[in-house]
Amino acid sequence: MTAAWPVRLRSARQIPLGAGLLLLASAAFHTVVLVLVGGPWDGPVSWRKPITFGLSFGISVLTVTWICGLLPLAARIRTLLLGAFTAASLLETGLITLQAWRGVPSHFNTETTFDTVVTRALAAGGVTLVAVVIALTVAALRPNPTTAPSMRLALRAGLLALTGSMAAGAVMIAYGLTLEGAGRAAEAYQSAGFLRPAHAVTMHAVLLLPALAWLLSRIRRPEAERLRLIRITVAAYGAVVALVTAAAAVGLTLAGPATTAAVSAGVTMAPALAFLAFGASPVVRANRRTTTPGNQKPTHGSHRPTLAGGLDDGGRHGA
Repeated sequence: MTAAWPVRLRSARQIPLGAGLLLLASAAFHTVVLVLVGGPWDGPVSWRKPITFGLSFGISVLTVTWICGLLPLAARIRTLLLGAFTAASLLETGLITLQAWRGVPSHFNTETTFDTVVTRALAAGGVTLVAVVIALTVAALRPNPTTAPSMRLALRAGLLALTGSMAAGAVMIAYGLTLEGAGRAAEAYQSAGFLRPAHAVTMHAVLLLPALAWLLSRIRRPEAERLRLIRITVAAYGAVVALVTAAAAVGLTLAGPATTAAVSAGVTMAPALAFLAFGASPVVRANRRTTTPGNQKPTHGSHRPTLAGGLDDGGRHGA
C-alpha cells in the first residue's frame, strides 16, 4: 500500500493535466469553428462561450494542479479538491459547449426540461467550484514555513482574488436566475453578466502572482527583494481590480461585457505565461547552474528546502 500511494498521487495529477490540455484544445477547435462558420461574438448564443470557457477553465485546471502542490494539504485532501475542481470545470465547459452546438443559450434557459437540467447543473458546478476555491484559500492562509514568504503571499493574494471571482460569478448567476424565475429571461441574458469584467480580471491572479514569485526565485533574487516586488504587484493588481469592478458595477465599459472580460482575462494570463516561459528559458537555466553547489553558494532564499515554489519542487512538496 505504501509503495502504491505515490503512484496513485502521480495518476491523480496526470488526470487534471490531461483535462486542462483537453479544455485548451477545445478552445482552439472552437476558435477555428468561429472563424469558419462565423456568428456573433456577444449574446447568449455564441461560439465565444466554448472558446472563453475552454481557455479559462483549461488554464485554471493546470494552475490549480500546480499550486495544490505548494499548499499545506494532506495528500488525500489535495487529490479530492483537485478532482472536484477538474470535474466541475469539465462539466461547466462541456455543458456550455453542448448548448452552443444546439444553438440555444446555456445559462438561464428553461425553455425545455433538458435546458432546465443544464441550467441547474451549471449552477451546481459553480457551487462546487466555489467550495473548492474556498478550501484552497483557507489552506493558503494556514502557516506554511516550508514555502518562501514571497510565494506564500502570492498564493494567498491569488486565491483571495479567485474567491472574489467566484463570488462575482455567483452574484451574476443568482441575479440571472431571479430574473428568469420572474419570467424575464430576455433581461437575464442581457444584464446578468454585468460583472463579467470583474470576474475575468480576478480569475487568473492565482496564476499571475505565483508565476511572478516563481520567476523571481528562478533568477536568484534575494528573498527580501522578491517579497517587496510581490507586495508591490499585489497592491497594483488590487487597484486594477477595484477600478474594473467599480466600472463594471456602474456599467462603464469601453466595449461590451463579453469583450471586456476576454481582454481582462488575456491581460492577466499573458504576463503569467510569459513569466513561466522565461523561467524555463536557457538563459535562466544557465543562471541556475552558476549557483549550484559545485560553483558557488546559493543566494539567500534560493536553495531547495526553502523555495518550495518552483515547478520542479511542487510535485514533491507535501507528498
